[in-house]
Amino acid sequence: MDSLVSTQWLADEMGASDLRIVDATAFLPEHGRVPRLEYEACHIPGAVFMDLAELADTASPVPNTLPPAEKFASRMQALGLGDGSRIVIYDDSPVKTSTRAWFMLNKFGAQNVALLDGGIAKWKAEGRKCAQGVETLRQRHFTVWSDDSHVRSKADVLANLASKAEQVIDARGAGRFTGDVPETNPALASGHIPGARNLPYSSLFNLDGTWKSPDAIRALFEAAGIDLSRPLISSCGSGMTANVLIFAAHLIGKEDVSLYDGSWSEWGMDPATPKATGAA
Repeated sequence: MDSLVSTQWLADEMGASDLRIVDATAFLPEHGRVPRLEYEACHIPGAVFMDLAELADTASPVPNTLPPAEKFASRMQALGLGDGSRIVIYDDSPVKTSTRAWFMLNKFGAQNVALLDGGIAKWKAEGRKCAQGVETLRQRHFTVWSDDSHVRSKADVLANLASKAEQVIDARGAGRFTGDVPETNPALASGHIPGARNLPYSSLFNLDGTWKSPDAIRALFEAAGIDLSRPLISSCGSGMTANVLIFAAHLIGKEDVSLYDGSWSEWGMDPATPKATGAA
């Protein structure tokens, strides 16, 4: 299974015993939308709902950080996702939250995970059937496993300021990156991690919500000043849209990309961390 599958591919594969379809829609508070209610009103037939708000480390002072492996595995088993499953994820979110689910599933040991190109919006635009209510699947064993090699902490990013071993790329919009647009949380400073480059996540998609071609994605990384021969750390506001850049890099064959999970929610909150403003 490719990492990015079409709506036609999914329609053709539906009903396969090893296929699991997952709605991983989540919203920011300012969106004013409730993902679970939208799932119950209309989802791709057979899809279960992955509540990303529950898949976080409640002991962390930083919002939306990665959960412990045991918690993640338990939630996946309850959803019916397990060892040997082919998992296709979609969302209907402006911040492309299926990429967060994709990153977590891979980090915690799932072997065969894809995103649905264009999400449920494309599915509906093509006149394909939606289902209502809640889907439940028989529980499957999900082996507890965690690979932290593609996760970076604040300490790692601070050390990288000196070593410059990895390039930092920021998925937020240009205004937030430069500091011209204030953060919605007044406790957060404005600006970006010194030395970071900016590649707004929204630039990676076509007007219909599908992903741009690999050649176009590569050109966007290079236009942002990224040397694709060197490793990357991806950051954003709260560790969500940074995963869009990680998946985009994956589509062009670049795998040495890590997530700064705390992102600006952590960095911008700490008065001791250095901040930069402006375009570079």
